[in-house]
Amino acid sequence: MKYLRKRRNNTNGELGENDPLSGVANLFDIGLVFIVGLIITLFTAYHLQDLFSEKSELTIMKKSENGQMEILTKKGKKIKAIKVTKEKALGRGVRLGMAYRLEDGSMVYVPE
Repeated sequence: MKYLRKRRNNTNGELGENDPLSGVANLFDIGLVFIVGLIITLFTAYHLQDLFSEKSELTIMKKSENGQMEILTKKGKKIKAIKVTKEKALGRGVRLGMAYRLEDGSMVYVPE
């Protein structure tokens, strides 16, 4: 209970070195350093530093909770989002390669 009362050590009424809340400011600083370190670690673990590079090309496929899929493509400074639909496309085209589904469920595209 002795720390709950304010101690007046000098005549000006200022708190002395025995202030129990003096360490709380340091906890806030430590929390900020921890959060910044965590963000840097996550960016490094998922190789997301390419998002900030002007020369990188990146493609991300995103699936929402309702099953809607979206392809995000970044080329240089330009970012494009394309929504994937289940509609069939009609027209003529050229075969570009083969896609294989592996046993673990992943897909591999092999260009010809």
